[in-house]
Amino acid sequence: MSRADFLRLSLGGAMTLAAAPFAPLAMATPPTSTTAAGASPAANLTKIATRRIPVSGASLPVIGCGTYVGFDEVPGSVEYARLPGVLNTLFAHGGSVIDSSPMYGRAEQTTGELLKQSNSRGNAFVATKVWTSGREAGIRQMEESFRLLGVDRVDLMQVHNLVDWRTHLATLRDWKAAGRIGYIGVTHYTASAYVQLESVLKAEKPDFVQLNYAIDDREAAQRLLPLAADLGIAVLVNRPFGGGGLLRRVRDRPLPGWAAEVGATSWAQLLLKFVLANPAVTCAIPGTSRPEHMADNLAAGRAPLPDAGFWTAARIAAVTG
Repeated sequence: MSRADFLRLSLGGAMTLAAAPFAPLAMATPPTSTTAAGASPAANLTKIATRRIPVSGASLPVIGCGTYVGFDEVPGSVEYARLPGVLNTLFAHGGSVIDSSPMYGRAEQTTGELLKQSNSRGNAFVATKVWTSGREAGIRQMEESFRLLGVDRVDLMQVHNLVDWRTHLATLRDWKAAGRIGYIGVTHYTASAYVQLESVLKAEKPDFVQLNYAIDDREAAQRLLPLAADLGIAVLVNRPFGGGGLLRRVRDRPLPGWAAEVGATSWAQLLLKFVLANPAVTCAIPGTSRPEHMADNLAAGRAPLPDAGFWTAARIAAVTG
């Protein structure tokens, strides 16, 4: 099934899934935006599963949306016109996490514009990052992020790629105590930083860690994911498709028959279900700028979710080989 076919089917059907409700830090407001085609999202779509944020006990949907590249668009462009549909689809299926950064060009501003236009801030768990050196520079950058996002409170503020992490974590703890941010996190996207990232997690015990993990990029499962589980740190997974290269390689291959055992009807769903098979993963945040891709990704968050035993060495090799 293609992503476009999946979207058409999912928007026309209604199913049920028992999953803990997500309670965002802001008061929930029903989405009032329309898709890029002008149609309101269906209200009875199957909601995706949620997982617990250890530090608070709140629930977070297991699939979110990254804004790298895809949201770096300007109003009036064809690409920008598709983005309201991405957020509509995310919220309609029970998703909430939108992850951005000052590093991502115009993505924060675009996110803020879309949330304001659709009056859907209450449905979003907004995550962004600080990506500079020095206390005052970090404060200026975060204040600018607040302005661009159009918020007075950010759900998750992360130190991007551990840049000047000691300085920024001190500021973030102050801002969390003052109620300006909900959670504190650190991020990286490459295994070369794992030794440092492990050290920071042990010393600082942030609320969240964001890292790379995929079926062809499994090193995080050796030490970092078990450590996060032991320390009670929620995990956001970036690059869940291995940076996109694997998805491009497999997309023209037939989906293996055993994918049906976990309800996967596309390669994107199967790759995301690999990530979610690790119980330490709280939410995967694949980036996209297309509503049909967002819907396809979200389908991976519906039951059944596999456990680690589903992913035998032979099945992993069948995907990555």
